[in-house]
Amino acid sequence: MTRSSKNKPFPPLPETSEVPGMDRRAFLMRHAAIGAAAAMTGTTWAPEARAQQAAKEAVAQQAAKDASGLKMSGTLSPDLDVVKKSKGPVMTVLEEFYKVGPGPSSSHTIGPMRITYDFYQRCTKLPADQLAQATGLKVHLFGSLSATGKGHGTERASLAGLIGKEPATVDPLFLDEMIAKPQQTYPVQLGGKTFNLSLADIIYDAPKGEFPHPNTMTCKLMAGDKALSELEYYSVGGGFIEWKGYEPPKKGQPKYPYSTMKELRRHAETNNLSIADVVMANEVAVSGKSEEQINAFLDKIAGAMLATVKAGLSMKDDVLPGPIKLHSKAATVWERAMDQKYESDRAIALVAACALAASEENARGHLVITAPTGGSAGVMPAVVYALTESQRKVPLEKIRQGLLAGAAVGYLCKHNATLSGAEGGCQSEVGVASAMSAALIAQIMDSSPQVIENAAESALEHHLGMTCDPVAGYVQVPCIERCAFGAVKAWTAFMVATNEIASRHRVDLDTTIKTLADTGRDMNAKYKETSEAGLAQNLVLC
Repeated sequence: MTRSSKNKPFPPLPETSEVPGMDRRAFLMRHAAIGAAAAMTGTTWAPEARAQQAAKEAVAQQAAKDASGLKMSGTLSPDLDVVKKSKGPVMTVLEEFYKVGPGPSSSHTIGPMRITYDFYQRCTKLPADQLAQATGLKVHLFGSLSATGKGHGTERASLAGLIGKEPATVDPLFLDEMIAKPQQTYPVQLGGKTFNLSLADIIYDAPKGEFPHPNTMTCKLMAGDKALSELEYYSVGGGFIEWKGYEPPKKGQPKYPYSTMKELRRHAETNNLSIADVVMANEVAVSGKSEEQINAFLDKIAGAMLATVKAGLSMKDDVLPGPIKLHSKAATVWERAMDQKYESDRAIALVAACALAASEENARGHLVITAPTGGSAGVMPAVVYALTESQRKVPLEKIRQGLLAGAAVGYLCKHNATLSGAEGGCQSEVGVASAMSAALIAQIMDSSPQVIENAAESALEHHLGMTCDPVAGYVQVPCIERCAFGAVKAWTAFMVATNEIASRHRVDLDTTIKTLADTGRDMNAKYKETSEAGLAQNLVLC
């Protein structure tokens, strides 16, 4: 497949030059003001019209060492440092990246469920004489998992994994029942024995300490007070998990190896391919799957995104779980957008409503798609819904291409920075989601690799420094509305990238991703998914 697609459902965007007498900043602002409307409707509307970084994090207190048995280290594990010294090319594949699972947090819900499920499976393979001594299973949560895990349902997700539930297939109602029946016990079989586990077996341990990763947890197979088997795990963002001694799985070698956007673009431009073409070729080579299998997976992800938005829009005004007592509003925003009186607001309002809908579903703990995380799960589904279910009826083939291009941007952010709010703040979640979505739109519009890069860079750049300070530890305030703004920023970034002279775009994506990593490293830990500062401290809940 080459960049020139036979199926071109969109009118070509006009060539644009800078207006004489108008400086570049004013020129870009003028075209950004056109907004999402032109991209959604094909009709151009007539235009009308970094805070200083937080002090470097103090050395965290060493705590609960004897209680946890967790070995503390003086520095962050180099393998898990937010500023990664990455070696080799991007090796992530789609099924690792786009994951279906319960909200509200990929790193605090999906990740822990995957971790405890993995530990249970390891226990089933232990020698029979060792299993004969076992009396139970325990999980200890540390760092950010301990600080905000209650608001994210981390204990429920962890227990669900221990009893054999997987994120993609767990019934959210089962997780809800755990809230209503906190004393309920659940049978687990290991060898010839059956244990009864409950939420009391998931322990919120030290929130502060020099942990290898902010999202650290240990899983133990117990014989009374003694651990027969124990493993330290890390939920590293976006539902990805690692453990002490982790080695990446063996995979095929990419056809077009890259570790930067510069290298990715070089492959595309040298071979007359689109960004999506390069990602697809690598996916086939690395995963060993056929294009048909990969397309089937992409179709499933696109369908799940649409279903999430539809489910959220179908929910009338309700109160989301938790102490904030936040009312949902996606359906209300949608209805107003469809009112003829507010037609001029429709394009932006529809995108915002879709993002609110998917984000509210995430807050309810319903199934969402990591793109790249649960906290940012409203951004890309909103854009996909707007492109397929609104005025434009984008064919499925185009959506596949967009998801591939979006994944490329997400891969690079994961490879060279982080997708975890506990490592990098919200810039690593909603910021990356917005950049991925801008790339998705640009790819769907048959934009060049440079324009795709420019769009993704602009979207990410204008999220730099964004903190993660969830009120009461729930993924609601400010997370839900941030997804709406992230989706609208993605459209704006696309509009700017397609109306500016592409070769004059001053900042490249690789520079912005490095800045994302640097900013996350320097950001005070209180602003990285701990609920110890910002809105989480200043908003009084009555």
